[in-house]
Amino acid sequence: MASALERQLAGYSLTTAEIYYRMPDHPGILQSYIWQEYDCAPEFPVLETFLDFWKREIEGKLHSVNISYQRLISAGSWRTVTMQRMH
Repeated sequence: MASALERQLAGYSLTTAEIYYRMPDHPGILQSYIWQEYDCAPEFPVLETFLDFWKREIEGKLHSVNISYQRLISAGSWRTVTMQRMH
């Protein structure tokens, strides 16, 4: 398994998914589950694998998924600042 830094350098970003699902015993009630992992936008293969697992193994039927992601390593920005010399 690659380290977090190696995954970030490979283009992965910290991804958070808020997963809404229906309670098995009370389908009219929505619950939420927060999932967070390094993943690659916009395909999100790691999240897709987890959601496939969820559909296969967990009784709560998925309702919706909200995804947020942020690249933690990105190109820096440079700015030139001119300072006056004091005599």
